[in-house]
Amino acid sequence: MTTSESPWASGDGDIVVPPAPAAAPPQPAHQHLGGLVTFATRPATRTAPPPLPRTDPNKRLLMWFGGGAAGVLLLGIVVMLALVLTGDVNPLQSHAQNGPDRRPPLAKLCPPPTSYPEPSYDAPPVPAGPRTVDEKAAISYKAYGEPWQPWRDSWSAGTLRVQYRIGQDIITERYSEGTYHASILSGSVPATANDGTQLDLKCTGRQVAADARVSYYPQPNTMEMIRDEAAVLGGRPAWVSKFRLHFDASRRGLTAKDELVAIAMIDVGRPEAAVLYISIPGTHKQFDYVVDEVLDSVRYAGR
Repeated sequence: MTTSESPWASGDGDIVVPPAPAAAPPQPAHQHLGGLVTFATRPATRTAPPPLPRTDPNKRLLMWFGGGAAGVLLLGIVVMLALVLTGDVNPLQSHAQNGPDRRPPLAKLCPPPTSYPEPSYDAPPVPAGPRTVDEKAAISYKAYGEPWQPWRDSWSAGTLRVQYRIGQDIITERYSEGTYHASILSGSVPATANDGTQLDLKCTGRQVAADARVSYYPQPNTMEMIRDEAAVLGGRPAWVSKFRLHFDASRRGLTAKDELVAIAMIDVGRPEAAVLYISIPGTHKQFDYVVDEVLDSVRYAGR
């Protein structure tokens, strides 16, 4: 009840009493109306209003806080409605944005660049001779005869899970843990988010090379860096890492103590980047020339 509705809010506090009834007219003497007594009219008695109940200070404080909270809530609703109506915020997006991160590992490690000029390199003609064509990775490169053999497995290792599906290899030795290989392999790896095609070649290229060093080779090992730079392979932008690793796994029966490695990360205009991996164990250095020859022979094979 508001203050204006209080019964103590109007007038000066007097209680209004209706006037007494008028005196009966004179009657003849022989008539008598029993029980009728007439009193003189007297002023109404002024009665003071009862005192207002005292308000508990704690309740008063709670009322203040309650009113303030209601005001803040109302202000928040007004602001939210204004943002929604102007298109500055979508309250349904917050849950989606805070959901699980489903980006591939490379996209998490290497966010796309803020600016990325479209490559405008002229693609050189495809060299004559036998070639390995990796349609899924959208690249092709030089193929070799004996002792190189076609790669017939789908192989994936490391935390980035680069999938190598095609290429050539040589079994260079057998040891306690299996076979050791020289290899020319290609595959692809998801490198962008939401079907984007822009990727940070430097970051992704170095991440793939670091993953290979840790996951593909005996530990510990040391790296002798030979080449780590941006390049153009077959008319497509790329990042090339070329290095020699030194290690000792003789306790496991491995004869090789070093290996020449090249890894090329190639932007083929797709969410998946092409990866070319070439490795020549130190026991077969007569094939070291293959590394640069294969890199120079890369061509774009997409449509």
